[in-house]
Amino acid sequence: MKVVRLGELTAEERRRLIERHEHDFSAIEHEVAGILERVRQRGDEEIVDFYSRFLGHGALTKERIKVYSEEIKSAYEKVPERLVDALKVSAENIEKFHRSQLPPQLSMYEVGRGLYVGQVAKPLDSVGIYVPGGRASYPSTALMAAIPAKVANVPRVVACTPPREDGSVDPTILVALDIVGVNEVYRVGGAHAAAALAFGTETIPRVLKIVGPGGQWFTAAKRLLMGSVSIDMVAGPSEILIIADDSADPEFLAWDLAAQAEHDPAASSLLLTNSKRLAEEVSRRLEAIVESSQRGGVIRESLSRNGMIILVDDLDEAFSFANEYAAEHVEVLADIHMTEVLSKLRNAGSISIGPYAPVALEDYVSGPNHILPTSGWARTRGGLSVYDYLKIISVQLGELCGLEGLGRFAAEIAEAEGLHAHAMSIIARIKRKFQQDGF
Repeated sequence: MKVVRLGELTAEERRRLIERHEHDFSAIEHEVAGILERVRQRGDEEIVDFYSRFLGHGALTKERIKVYSEEIKSAYEKVPERLVDALKVSAENIEKFHRSQLPPQLSMYEVGRGLYVGQVAKPLDSVGIYVPGGRASYPSTALMAAIPAKVANVPRVVACTPPREDGSVDPTILVALDIVGVNEVYRVGGAHAAAALAFGTETIPRVLKIVGPGGQWFTAAKRLLMGSVSIDMVAGPSEILIIADDSADPEFLAWDLAAQAEHDPAASSLLLTNSKRLAEEVSRRLEAIVESSQRGGVIRESLSRNGMIILVDDLDEAFSFANEYAAEHVEVLADIHMTEVLSKLRNAGSISIGPYAPVALEDYVSGPNHILPTSGWARTRGGLSVYDYLKIISVQLGELCGLEGLGRFAAEIAEAEGLHAHAMSIIARIKRKFQQDGF
């Protein structure tokens, strides 16, 4: 793995490192736009025609777009009991974590005598979650996307996931969705799924928001659909940035970097350390992992394209770069207290502290959401949460004394802005009271 010193990077090299994956969908955007329009116009028929071309004639019919309860129940017979138990443990912890995020349903306070303001939290009416599938299985994503929606009390939670080559849906994904209580499931993926959720078809009623990660076709579709439907975020390739000093175990660091790299050749894996000895040892251990791993080819390509060990003068330099980079996952394995870590780190999708809190634990069972901002978006938002499924609506309740106390200030500002009717909507109420009182 390439080892460089941060201070020796040129301005251009540093810029490229910080900017990393820009979302360039130009090669497929025109085709994706065509898919969206065809689904909007033709609905189920376009989905069936696509999968007939993609999987073979008859692989999917209109009647099979929806996954019915019988198939969901039979999925349990195809999933090992130990995996079902693991998914249940994961679901329990994810629910506990996201339930702690719930704001009070109604929060009010007195802003002035007789005038009360506050907010009420209301769930969205409907959301569509996307669970990548087809050639791979991601039941953990089903849990991460659906559970906060259920915690937020969204009345209608819909799931779309791609069919496999034989037209079936991965049983592990169906089990995960069933554990959460999502029983409206459709076998459709990619841009077709995004379009169906946004516009609706004969079989798939439209939703208000689309949530979840996916491949480039689904992601490009989400991006084009902004305005027609709400979305959570435009996610790119996964990424990790690790800050470590000489106290860190090089084996742990090597496995954490490899774990991120095995996602995708486009994944980014960075280690920042002030220890040259640690850097060299991690690099050596990574080479051994690549040679022995079943996904060694993917790991090697990812590390060669987007992996780097960066030497820094001290940990302050590492934290400064981490804030500039704004990684999806940040791990800190260094002799530094948690409170100091959290005071220094401002931009990260998630933060894992200490040698026994690897990102992989959070990915599956500890509770925090693994649907996170990538490509620097952690500068402006955190991971998926209950708040992504809620509307926060402001409320005011006023008595006449409250209007009298603050109204003249509002009227003054309104007149300064040239909005006389705004001012009069306040003054007329106060005048009415004076008239009733005989003044």
